[in-house]
Amino acid sequence: MKLSVHSLDGKKTGEVEVADSVFAAPFRKDLLARVVLWQLAKRRAGTHKAKNRTEIRGSTRKIMRQKGSGSSRRRTRKVSHFRGGGAVFGPVPRSHAHSLQKKVRQAALCSALSEKQREGKLFVLEQETLETPKTSLLAEKRKNWDALHNAMIVLNEQPDRNFRLAARNLPRLLLIAQQGLNVYDIVKYDALLLGKSTLAEVVRRGTGGKTNSETEVETGKETTKETTVDRKVSS
Repeated sequence: MKLSVHSLDGKKTGEVEVADSVFAAPFRKDLLARVVLWQLAKRRAGTHKAKNRTEIRGSTRKIMRQKGSGSSRRRTRKVSHFRGGGAVFGPVPRSHAHSLQKKVRQAALCSALSEKQREGKLFVLEQETLETPKTSLLAEKRKNWDALHNAMIVLNEQPDRNFRLAARNLPRLLLIAQQGLNVYDIVKYDALLLGKSTLAEVVRRGTGGKTNSETEVETGKETTKETTVDRKVSS
């Protein structure tokens, strides 16, 4: 399939061919919910804490005599059914993060990208640099293009410094590097603008392919193994 390429003024400047498996995938609401929950769980601080009986400050003296009061035999006021007592099975500091299969994350990413494309809110951005780091310059372009009013812009591994400085003070506008593309922000923001140079990386993540650097690392490991085997055989 083809996606339209736009300038920062919102004008169409051409088209680019993209993979159907990434930008025309079926909508999977269940996978989106799982991935969003997974992302938000990792963000939780997990610092909640309630004191138990051993952590409550107070006397350990027996509060009443064993017999003759007509009440229960009680040893301490630190128990949970007294005011100021310790909590039973209360929250403790912990991590809320949990694992999620890679294929589920890939399918959810493709589903989110495809849904944006079907809604007409996915754009390929040709211009990935700005002449000056002026917020007013980007704000002026924002007036001419409605997609920039609530959008996430994804640029290459090292986004242009002027572009980054100009975008950081504008509300409802998020500019991130391509490695930060995630399902939660795609769902959160109304429009998605992908830099033209990021399409290859987006397709790689959606299909589970490998980058050139990863391939080189694996090739180096295989070469090392072969060298080790040859040395053992020769010895």
